[in-house]
Amino acid sequence: MNVKQVSAGSEVDERLAALLTNANAVRAIASAVEGTIGSKGLDTMLVDRFGEVVITNDGITILTKMEVNHPAAKLVINVARAQEDEIGDGTTTATIIAGTLLGEAVNQVVKGVPVTRVIEGIRKAIRLATEAITERSRPVSGVNDPVPNPCGLVAGREHEDVAELVVTAAAMIGAEKFQEPGFKLADCITAQEGAGNEVFAGVVIDKQRLNQQMPRTVDDVRVLAVDDALEPEELNEEALATEAGFKKYLELKEEFKSNLQKLITLGVKLVLVDRGVADVAEEALTDAGVMVVQRVASDELRRAAEHTGARLVKRTALRKEAAELQPYLGQAERASEDEKLEHVRILGGRGKPMATILVGAATEEVVDERERIAKDAAASVQAAIKGGVVAGGGAVEIAAARVLEKNRDALRGMAVYGLDCVVEALKKPLAQIVANAGFNPLEKVGDVLAAQSRSTSDSLAVDCETGEVADMLELGVIDPTLVKTHALKAAGEIAEAILRIDTIIKKKEEAQPGARPAGPEAEGPGEMDF
Repeated sequence: MNVKQVSAGSEVDERLAALLTNANAVRAIASAVEGTIGSKGLDTMLVDRFGEVVITNDGITILTKMEVNHPAAKLVINVARAQEDEIGDGTTTATIIAGTLLGEAVNQVVKGVPVTRVIEGIRKAIRLATEAITERSRPVSGVNDPVPNPCGLVAGREHEDVAELVVTAAAMIGAEKFQEPGFKLADCITAQEGAGNEVFAGVVIDKQRLNQQMPRTVDDVRVLAVDDALEPEELNEEALATEAGFKKYLELKEEFKSNLQKLITLGVKLVLVDRGVADVAEEALTDAGVMVVQRVASDELRRAAEHTGARLVKRTALRKEAAELQPYLGQAERASEDEKLEHVRILGGRGKPMATILVGAATEEVVDERERIAKDAAASVQAAIKGGVVAGGGAVEIAAARVLEKNRDALRGMAVYGLDCVVEALKKPLAQIVANAGFNPLEKVGDVLAAQSRSTSDSLAVDCETGEVADMLELGVIDPTLVKTHALKAAGEIAEAILRIDTIIKKKEEAQPGARPAGPEAEGPGEMDF
């Protein structure tokens, strides 16, 4: 990687070469997703070398599926992925703000502002802007509050059917579930070709029953969830080769049959297994009218156990006496296989409330995009319930930018130039939204700044249908507060990390254990590639 070559006579110091290279890479990443933001944002087509096509409007999908080689660009994608994992939405906003923020910062550094002063100003401005956004947040009273519906509609790209499904599922699950650290409403979404849109109180296992002789539907179901294989315990080959070992094998096999009979006596009607099922178990449980589903995905097995109140067990737990084993069983009103969609539904569990959002479409490509839309809507609704909402459409970022401009005099020295970078970055979401809607961004950003100053309203932005300044809260254009604050912090982290890079050095190849040196040069110290 040759990053230290700057043409003779250039006004730019060689020391800025790494920064310029990295900044250009980040701006290129931002430009790849900026056309998707807003209600009038367009789709992006991703094509691989085999001709497989993905058409999407989803920022994180574009970022993670596009071919990227530059290390700074990969850094942006990793931060965007962290935003997706933490909040589930806002990756496009974070990337766009980061690209603009870094571009403005580079301009200041080229003019002679020390990098450390720019970073100092960015840090303080990000903190002030985050506080300003949080102060303008409006709380959501719970899952039955009407506010999350517009959030789902905005994040779901105005697909009303998807937003309605998500909000209905949130109400089924209840507010208590949303407070659990590991819970994600987006995990309740499943998308399948040929399915209709549906939400129901229960969970889906994306597998079919073990064989067609097993019942397709069972009612008043006792559930056993086995986080293991449903097979007799194994002995190694050496043990089997001995008479004592073979005898032990026969004993284990008989014990296993006895354990299966114990399950049948306990009234178990549904057995979910993480791994495979032995033939003897399949035969016995089929004869007893038990539905068995094998090789269940671990997350689906966990959700089914949580919904039914079952406790995950290993096969060794089957040795327990019936009275000891009974508390490990779950309960559900019904389990049934949908032969068309090739999955099993478990409804009415006695454990924690669960809901499944089933999203369908005519083709595989459309199904995938519908799933992404639904997951964005679900993440947005969950974030709104947890952290409140603010005016969307770029309005709250403009309000935060105005707050920063009022506090400009409070910063000392050249750190103020870092604050200016954040101000310009906060204007970018609105500018890009109106540009995607076909309006002049410079004109419209100016109109909104003036309108917010005159009316003292922080929720004014541009109606993308008419091009007029309007109140986003009245139009129902709202965003979760957590999405905004996390995106802003993520953008600041990206900018600071890249601004602090002074030199890019190509690492030498690490010798593999046991490998011989490639030649005499391999014995000397590694060379820096400039």
